[in-house]
Amino acid sequence: MSLPVLILHIVKDMGEYEEKEVGSNMYNRYGNSWWHWNDPYRQMTQSQPEGGPESIGREPDPVANSILQREYPNIVVLRGSLEENKVALTFDDGPDTRFTPQVLDVLNQYQVNATFFLMGARAAEYPDIVQRANAEGHAIGNHTYWHPNLTEESLGRVQWEVTSTEETLEQILGFRPRLFRPPYGSLNREIVELLGQMGNTVVLWNVDSMDWRQLGADVIADNVLANTMPGSIILMHDGGDWTMDLSGTVNALHEIIPRLQQQGIEFVTIPELINISEAK
Repeated sequence: MSLPVLILHIVKDMGEYEEKEVGSNMYNRYGNSWWHWNDPYRQMTQSQPEGGPESIGREPDPVANSILQREYPNIVVLRGSLEENKVALTFDDGPDTRFTPQVLDVLNQYQVNATFFLMGARAAEYPDIVQRANAEGHAIGNHTYWHPNLTEESLGRVQWEVTSTEETLEQILGFRPRLFRPPYGSLNREIVELLGQMGNTVVLWNVDSMDWRQLGADVIADNVLANTMPGSIILMHDGGDWTMDLSGTVNALHEIIPRLQQQGIEFVTIPELINISEAK
């Protein structure tokens, strides 16, 4: 199998650019189309040459990111204020035709807004779902185009992943999102500095639902409820590869939302939680 070739602008000294043919390191590790495999509806018109499923690249405890947050407090966010009884639900890896609409239906039922970190390739395929999420008051963030582990890519590739997704979402929504979340939460100092120069706010999390393990609704709800406090940013997923079953996530929301509301907690978007604009 030949390595796919992509024409990118490679960053040189953070200011100069040159065109060069490069292939993603991630392709060699995970092969083609991790989220295109076994699509029962054959809805994807393109295969994906990058990235990997959440379970492959994931580090559940982002310890290093707490260090990055201390070093780059104006760029990296792990949580909101402890002084306000607000939390933010966030969903990664969509839009997904199976689960994103179900998640949106539940959020609408409880009149709760959340933040969706979208893959550019999927947004391009399903712009109607992106538009629905935006129209219903949810915030939209950037989760790269193909979901690679950015720490294994060149800075030029990182810039391409971010910019390509921004351009896609701008075509759909009319604005470029400021919010960015790296796949797997994987970051290093060089990437954070580049993202800061590009005008992005990097949004991580301090509560992991662990739903990417395809857990049952009760376990997912327990993971969230046992660890959520004022200011929490809660990580969940509304998309995955085509073999992944996220019905546990959808069903868990029926316990998570009312239970936290009973405690007087308000669900807000990331821009509301940390008082920043959604768009660049």
